[in-house]
Amino acid sequence: MRTSPAPGRPFSASEGPTGRTRRHRRRVPYLLVLGGVVPVLLLAGVRPRVATAAPSPGARPGAQLAALLDRPRVAPEPKSETTPDGEFTVERGSFRSEAQERVPFLLMKPAGSRGRLATVIVLHGTGGNKERMADTLRDLAGRGLLAVAIDGRYFGERVPGGAQGSEQYQAAILRAWREPDRAKQGHPFFYDTVYDVWRLLDCLETRPDVDAKRIGCIGFSKGGIETWLAAAADSRIRVAVPCIAVQSFRWSLEHDEWQGRARTIQKVHDEVAREIGEPGVNQTVCRRLWNKILPGILDEFDGPSLIPTIAPRPLLIVSGEKDPNCPLGGAELAFQAARRAYAQAGAADRLVINVAAGVAHQVTEAQRRMAYDWLVRWLK
Repeated sequence: MRTSPAPGRPFSASEGPTGRTRRHRRRVPYLLVLGGVVPVLLLAGVRPRVATAAPSPGARPGAQLAALLDRPRVAPEPKSETTPDGEFTVERGSFRSEAQERVPFLLMKPAGSRGRLATVIVLHGTGGNKERMADTLRDLAGRGLLAVAIDGRYFGERVPGGAQGSEQYQAAILRAWREPDRAKQGHPFFYDTVYDVWRLLDCLETRPDVDAKRIGCIGFSKGGIETWLAAAADSRIRVAVPCIAVQSFRWSLEHDEWQGRARTIQKVHDEVAREIGEPGVNQTVCRRLWNKILPGILDEFDGPSLIPTIAPRPLLIVSGEKDPNCPLGGAELAFQAARRAYAQAGAADRLVINVAAGVAHQVTEAQRRMAYDWLVRWLK
């Protein structure tokens, strides 16, 4: 089935929907929808699958990821200030995810709202921050949802002086690469922000304005990868919308299409190539680096392995046909695995895959509206 987007400007992952990019001519995405009988799914009362110890042999990949990233829990100690902003109530604050880590957040909800609201976590891309997601928060709050964005590790207020860009991020990844002690290494490339998302869920569950049984997550690019990683390991995320993020890291290496992903942290790859004596960034460099800083991403935590474990919860995948960061050949492996999982769960209507034809690493206006409609449909 084909569908055509309404006219609108696409936005890049780091900019969000209000970023300034050149106008693209109208393009036609193709939509893959799995039909089937709608079963009665008892999602209420499902507890998070976050493990606190090494998983047993044969454990699901999500549980394995949770065990890998688990660390000593600390009291969240949330702090915030609330201000009115026209039709919305805006809250700025932070909570503690680790002893030395406070996570800044920006929250919006409809002004005058009462009771517990369906809630959406919003995750930004590389080079972005929670403020760059403000328009997305307003769009979601305008649909009656509570929406909250956080600064990922080494972005926004988590950088001294609030510096922008990804210099601190890349410096942290290099430190992780060079750290010989696995226990001290950390995982600044995606994984540590995923851990922060799990701790954000802890905070949201305690709020009187959040319905803990109706929490979704949408992320763009880096934030989209963090969305499917977080959702696979924590079933408290009831609806997931990874945008321009679904891929197979392993496929990209095996088919010489690793370049786009490497460019997102180019300085890191350049330095690793120098340190291991390679003439430049190549498959060897990527494999060595990714295996160290993202253990399992080429195997059990790769998209085709991990994304199917989100089933039967509603999942909308938004991609671009020409996306160099998420090559379509590898993404198709994840699509196929997801289709099988949702079909086997009798939840085919809970999976939609939308690939914008001719579009690179951007989300079209039509895809953005589709994402919002999906979140409203399944959370409200």
